[in-house]
Amino acid sequence: MNHVQPITNKSPIGLQILAYLVEHPEAQDTVDGIVEWWLLERQITYQIIRVKEALSELVAKGWILENKAMDSQVHYRVNQNRYEEVRELFKQKDG
Repeated sequence: MNHVQPITNKSPIGLQILAYLVEHPEAQDTVDGIVEWWLLERQITYQIIRVKEALSELVAKGWILENKAMDSQVHYRVNQNRYEEVRELFKQKDG
């Protein structure tokens, strides 16, 4: 009978490597390749999700506006009508 050891938080990088290998079971690479391709790919994917969540929140608050361009890409910019309010957030943080 196989006994699977529980995953712990002791090695977050180890978990990322295993997650990559679960998604790409035929993969193999050097240390440099693992850092550059495997871990970077996972980090980019994670950051894209976080950026999308943050943009949704900022749009919902009306601080930034989204505009769909002719190429169907969505572009984001500060809402000029709320610019002073946004700027004030940073004054409070610094002060």
